[in-house]
Amino acid sequence: MRIASRFICCVAAVCCFVGAPVGQGRAGPLHLAQQATPSMTGLMDVLQVDAVLQVMRLEGLRYGRDMEADLFPGKGGAAWQEVVGLVYDIATMRKRFETALAAEFVAGEDAIPAITAFFDTNLGQRILTLEVEARTALMDEAVEDAAVAKVDEMMAEAAPQFGVLQQFADVNDLIDMNVSGAMNSNFSFFMGLAEGGGFAQEMSEEEMLMEVWAQEPDIRAQTERWIYPYLVLAYGPLSEAEMAQYLAFSQSPAGRKLNLALFGAFDQVFASISQDLGRAAASRMIGEDI
Repeated sequence: MRIASRFICCVAAVCCFVGAPVGQGRAGPLHLAQQATPSMTGLMDVLQVDAVLQVMRLEGLRYGRDMEADLFPGKGGAAWQEVVGLVYDIATMRKRFETALAAEFVAGEDAIPAITAFFDTNLGQRILTLEVEARTALMDEAVEDAAVAKVDEMMAEAAPQFGVLQQFADVNDLIDMNVSGAMNSNFSFFMGLAEGGGFAQEMSEEEMLMEVWAQEPDIRAQTERWIYPYLVLAYGPLSEAEMAQYLAFSQSPAGRKLNLALFGAFDQVFASISQDLGRAAASRMIGEDI
């Protein structure tokens, strides 16, 4: 059994995927028994987290099919899809996310009123809905191709709107944060594979880290190719004034705190998912050899 040297476990997920670089302060285990505060539950409702998790599940189910094709083609079937469905269980992901988000706000609860004040408005809710719709739409290759073409057109024309999107990506550090989160997730996937005996030869943690860092250029290139089509789809419907408001919020202390908290929380959720997938994939791969 060989794992392709450029196998990428998780692709970027804008605004919800960040962590320290691989091997440097990875997130610890989640403690699901921790009680969420009413303010955290209310914040999650305002931020439409349930809608985001639904998209994550759809993306995960599709990713499970791709994983089968890459690692054990034709050997997964309905049983594998059932396992992937359990890994991407909405209730479990929500508990994990709520616990992780509460931990991220332990030293920043004072930012929650300003965050809620922005997103609990017609504009804030519209922005969140557009972000979810863009994530969903990009699962269609035809839509993605059209969005890529639109990005190319805007860049060729040096469109002012594209400059605003670049500023938004820079302010929220979307490229580096998504790359870091994807690398952490890949490392967790390798850890799960190792726990399940999925490697033909024993692989040390240091070797896994080296393998993940070898993937960094590919992950960065994929992230850069995905980010701007996503931003064009999500924020294209906004007026110049509306986008300016969103950018101003992103630059505020509350906006920066929210960005870091969301990336930090989803980093932990994706790490747990990836490790579970690694263990499950190892089981299928061993079964294939047997």
